[in-house]
Amino acid sequence: MKHRLKIIKNRSDIGAGTRGSDMGIDALEIAAINRENDFFHRHPFIDVPTHNETIYDKVNNTFAKRINFVAEQCERVCEVTAMVLQQKHFPLVISGDHSSALGTLAGIKTAYPEKTIGAVWIDAHADLHAPLSSPSGNVHGMPLAAALGYDNEKYVVNIISKDTSDSWDQIKALGGEAPKLKPEHLIYFGLRSTEEAEDRSIEKHHIRSYPVHEVRHRSIQTCVAEALEKLADVDLIYITFDVDSLDCDLISKGTGTPVSKGFDPKEIIALINGFMASEKVTCFEVCEINPLLDEKGNKMAETAFEIINALFYSSLTRATSFK
Repeated sequence: MKHRLKIIKNRSDIGAGTRGSDMGIDALEIAAINRENDFFHRHPFIDVPTHNETIYDKVNNTFAKRINFVAEQCERVCEVTAMVLQQKHFPLVISGDHSSALGTLAGIKTAYPEKTIGAVWIDAHADLHAPLSSPSGNVHGMPLAAALGYDNEKYVVNIISKDTSDSWDQIKALGGEAPKLKPEHLIYFGLRSTEEAEDRSIEKHHIRSYPVHEVRHRSIQTCVAEALEKLADVDLIYITFDVDSLDCDLISKGTGTPVSKGFDPKEIIALINGFMASEKVTCFEVCEINPLLDEKGNKMAETAFEIINALFYSSLTRATSFK
């Protein structure tokens, strides 16, 4: 069955520690316009309202900053993602920061409550913190813990308020009370900046992670084939691409938390295309482009657009299975 691409523009950046990723979508569109590419004109889109105005408010939840508004933003993304899927479109979600990924996952679960979801998380960071364990309090480092239903009670470094705890429970419950994801159905690519609590959680739950050096040593094709085999039992696959998985020394530091020794653009295209060949792929997300931090002009957005365009070039539709 053919499904037309539909872009979900989510400009929220309240889960990040630095401002500017809300401008990532505009930076992508400028990159396309400068290449005389009508990608963003050619495909239909939905703009998701944001709570970005709350950056002016005093932060009351030190260990989960603006979590009440992040919860509401995730709910908005959840509703829009579910609607797009129910309309039989293929969602291309472009987000500011990565906290909203929980909303995307919840939206998939809302649209297909009986389906099992697998997640391919392409990121330099594990995003497995919870308010109890977070060293920064930035919620863009927490979406996977929420999706998995983890509180990280064994790795407590913070004492959180009841309001924070209630908002965390609200986020975890999006898309249904049960966790959206099982640890055996989560696969990382590109991790290279994690904290001890995350490392312990990955080890405890036997979460598969493919570091950059392993992918290069064993080949992208081998690692993708192995990962797809691990996801053989899932019904749907969600792919999320945080641009900090790219090598910031090679590309630019135009992202909130840049990390060296990442993938190059050709590797990312080959990696994602390997998964896109599976009819289980239901949704693709890209996030964390921050043009305000780009020391090379608009280089990160230009690179991200090259990747997006290569993945969806000359295709008004994406073949997927919704059996």
